[in-house]
Amino acid sequence: MNTLPTAQTPHSMEQHKPKVLDMIRNHCRVKHMSDKTATAYCGWVRRFSLFHNKRPLSAMGTVEMEAFLTHLATVHNVAASTQNQAFNAILFLYTHVIPKDLGKIDSIRANKPKRLPAVFTRAEVAAIIGQLYGTEKLMGLLLYGCGLRLNECLGLRVKDLDFDRMTVTVMEGKGNKDRVVMLPQSLVEPLRAHLARVAELHRQDAANGIGVSLPGSLGKKYPSAPFAWAWFWLFPARKVCTDPRWAADRPKRHHIHETVLQKAVKAAIGKARVTKHAGCHTFRHSFATHLLEDGYDIRTVQELLGHADVRTTMIYTHVMGKGCHVKSPADRL
Repeated sequence: MNTLPTAQTPHSMEQHKPKVLDMIRNHCRVKHMSDKTATAYCGWVRRFSLFHNKRPLSAMGTVEMEAFLTHLATVHNVAASTQNQAFNAILFLYTHVIPKDLGKIDSIRANKPKRLPAVFTRAEVAAIIGQLYGTEKLMGLLLYGCGLRLNECLGLRVKDLDFDRMTVTVMEGKGNKDRVVMLPQSLVEPLRAHLARVAELHRQDAANGIGVSLPGSLGKKYPSAPFAWAWFWLFPARKVCTDPRWAADRPKRHHIHETVLQKAVKAAIGKARVTKHAGCHTFRHSFATHLLEDGYDIRTVQELLGHADVRTTMIYTHVMGKGCHVKSPADRL
C-alpha cells in the first residue's frame, strides 16, 4: 500500500525541482500569492510525486490526484482544510505549470467540521494585552483594535497610517485585496512615539544603503522607493536579512517575523490565566464579535474584516451566543 512520504526529497526529485517547483513559486509570485502559500504548494506537489513513486508529473493526472486525495482522507484522516490545500496545490500545478484538463475530480473528501471560533471576552482582551509590552503590545492592540490578520499587521508600512483621517490601510490582504479600517484613537500617541523610534533606524539604514523589500517589481520601477520613509516597515526586524530574490551584496530590512508576536501572545494568554485555545487570530475574532455586540450591522463588520461573502461574517452572530441569555430551568429548582 502506498503511504504518504515524509522523508527528504530523493535525487530523482531534485532533478526536476528547479524546473517544476521553481516554476510553481514563479507563478505564485506573478499572481501575487504569498511566499507561505508557494512553499505549501511546493510541499504538496513534492508529496504527490513521492506518493506515486516519483513518476513524472507530466505523466499523471486525474486518477493519480484522486488516489492521493482519497489516501489523505481515509488513511491519514487529515482535516478538510488540509485536504483542500493539497487539492488546490495539485490543481495549481496542472493549471499553470503543466496545463492539463483534469475534468471532474471524484475523490473521498474529508468532512469539514462546523466549529465556532474562540473569542475573548473584553476582560480577557484587557488581561492579555496587560501582559504584553513594548512593540508586541502595540501590535496586539492593532490586531484587536483594527481586526487585522497577523500578516496584515506585520506588513504595515509607515504610509499605511493616516492620522488625519484616523485610518489604517491594509494593502494586499487575504485574496490580494486592499481595505481601510479605523485607527483607534487610543493608539495615536503610542504609534507616534513608536514611529519616532523607528525613524532613527530608518535614518541609519538609509545612510548604510540598506533598503526594505517591496511588493512585486516596485523596487525596479522606483529605485529610490526601498529607501523612502513612506515604505519603511511599521514594525521592522532588528536585523537585516538576505533573500534568494535579492542580490547577495544587497541585504534588506524585513518586518518582524511572525513567530515573535505569536510566542509573545501565547505567553501572555498563559500569564493572564485564559484557558481558551487561542492565539493572535483570536483578537480578530473578538474584534468582529464585540462590534456586533455593540450593535454595528453585519455589512459594516464584513467590510472591516475584508470578507468577500457575508456568510463568512455571519459565523460571529453564532459566537455571540444568544442562547446564553436564556435562563436555565435548573435555576428554578
